[in-house]
Amino acid sequence: MISAQNRLPLLSGNKRLLFFTIALLLAACSPKVRPVATTVKKPADNITKKPETATEKQPEKAAEGKVATISMILPFGLEHLNPAQRYSPAGLSKANMSVEYYQGFKLALDSLTADGSNFKLQVFDDSQDETMQTRGLALNPAVRSADLIVGPVFPQSIKAFNAALSYSKGIIVSPLSPANPATVNRPNLVTVIPPLEYHAWGAAEYINKTVKPKKIFILRSGFNQEKDYAVNFKKAIDSLSKKKVKVVTLFVVRGNLSSLLPQLSKTEKNVFVVPAIDQAFLGVTLRSLDTLNKHYPVMLFGHPNWEKFSFLKPQLLQRLQTHITSTEKINYKSGATVTFLRNYRKAYHVEPTEYAIKGFDEGLYFGKLLFADKGVAAINQTDFTGLHNSFHFIKKPALGWVNTHVNILTYTNFELKQVE
Repeated sequence: MISAQNRLPLLSGNKRLLFFTIALLLAACSPKVRPVATTVKKPADNITKKPETATEKQPEKAAEGKVATISMILPFGLEHLNPAQRYSPAGLSKANMSVEYYQGFKLALDSLTADGSNFKLQVFDDSQDETMQTRGLALNPAVRSADLIVGPVFPQSIKAFNAALSYSKGIIVSPLSPANPATVNRPNLVTVIPPLEYHAWGAAEYINKTVKPKKIFILRSGFNQEKDYAVNFKKAIDSLSKKKVKVVTLFVVRGNLSSLLPQLSKTEKNVFVVPAIDQAFLGVTLRSLDTLNKHYPVMLFGHPNWEKFSFLKPQLLQRLQTHITSTEKINYKSGATVTFLRNYRKAYHVEPTEYAIKGFDEGLYFGKLLFADKGVAAINQTDFTGLHNSFHFIKKPALGWVNTHVNILTYTNFELKQVE
């Protein structure tokens, strides 16, 4: 059984279609929940409806009579549904992201009702820029008493929420932000999206285990935004190799790599790590590496953001045997993904986005965990393979649980494909 605080409308960039899409979403959503019009500050009573039997059966039966309460805090920006107000492009993007994540999460909870799991899903609207509203939610008894709090989404809102939250019954999930949990400092926080330092560690583990080089070259631009990756990568290599792998750091000016020539090998792979994200620097430096590659074999490891950069050409990256880390590699041919796509389209009559897929993975993982024998205490003992990424949590003193799993991708036939 799932009961909900309110049903949330599907948003559209076309204002004239807004109310049509609201009606469409209400008609498409699972009949397990009946929408109730509420406000954020004073939630209405939940209205429940007996659930239908889901098609997928779970191996274990939930404890009879137990109801797990989940409070979800997302930036829907519902005040902009007022005809006198309009969504800004940024606000509309946040709202669409929120609806997509919510739909994926709820679809996962619906699937778990097949084993008798009972959920009360309370949904609250929160805006990234309105810290007073965020703090007000932290004081809301309905939020504080939930078995699981999902959200807020953005780092600023997470900080404001946790600063005002003196007590919470359950764990707090940061669902979409890779921000370092040290900026929050809360022992019951769960960071689902691996922070940048774990991308650096993931690359270091792969290099140390698979490539096994004697020397690694870190090419830096000097911009401060690459420091976190570079520092954590070196720390990881030193730890994993027990300082047997030499790390050479070079601040590159105008693509000049001539000072490295005496240290390069013409027969073995020369491993380069480039943590930069500046377009101008990457353009010049990667061309220099391409020239170098004609005489000295190059294997390149880049920043995870490279996956989103259209200015980086796959032909060049493949020649350089480029590897990057990622938390969002989806195999659309797998049976689990095909089933999810079919169920999502049937429920909502739209194509799922990456946020819907993340919502589904997280809803399935935490929904099961709420009914596990050890409950949330088993987070760092319970790995999970999702549609977009896997979960492998470690417990950090005073920082909560952090997912450390990243995928290693490389270019094959000019496409990024998973190698680990």
